[in-house]
Amino acid sequence: MIILFSPSEGKRSGGSGAPLNSASFTFAEAYAERMVPFAHYNDYLARATFAERSELFGLKDPEQVERFSAPLAGQPTMKAVERYEGVAYDYLRYDTLDAKAKDYVDEHTLIFSNLFGPIKAGDMIPEYKLKQGAKLPGFSIENYFKKHFTPILDDFLQGHDVIDLRAGFYEKFYTLSQPYLTFKFVKDGKVVSHWAKAYRGILLREMALNNIKSEAELMRHPIAGLNLIDMKQQKNKKEVLFEVETPERG
Repeated sequence: MIILFSPSEGKRSGGSGAPLNSASFTFAEAYAERMVPFAHYNDYLARATFAERSELFGLKDPEQVERFSAPLAGQPTMKAVERYEGVAYDYLRYDTLDAKAKDYVDEHTLIFSNLFGPIKAGDMIPEYKLKQGAKLPGFSIENYFKKHFTPILDDFLQGHDVIDLRAGFYEKFYTLSQPYLTFKFVKDGKVVSHWAKAYRGILLREMALNNIKSEAELMRHPIAGLNLIDMKQQKNKKEVLFEVETPERG
């Protein structure tokens, strides 16, 4: 079982892990390729104006813009799943999981970072800022990762059930070529965004706590607040439609 997941705009500060190196990431054989967008990002920051950096980060506060303009090389790292903050991660509540469930998340979850590409939840990353959809002049991060990491991901995912919990934007980084399961969440007849993020976190938490090993196991597992409405099959994509209730934080 492999779960594809989105990153978050919010990041937790600090960390006690070693600075970025070839052991920081899964797919170590592609470390050099992974660092190409990182180099473009750093080079652009070195020459960008304040306004350009502000736009790249999605920040207006001058102190924050200057803080995130500092070079990332040499900065401490922490697990990606602990670095990212946001609705999905709030409802995952990784810090409250037991060791076995944490290992499940670390090893079975691929997060599609908009700077570092596809990384495991347990990979080590520094704090950084890059607004979703922000562009580096003359360089498309999503197209780069799609080109260079599609063969790697195709091989990695082969033989696994795949659950795609990514937001739509991150599908630009990788298009699945094998069967997979995804979800759409509606409330009062309307597709929701905020609570969709919450239930993505809840789904990942439930899979981790119950050591879910297959798509069939997941579909048999009842999750409070999710009521099955419909299921559609289109080529490799199986989409499950859920009516959602406002989730509680446990």
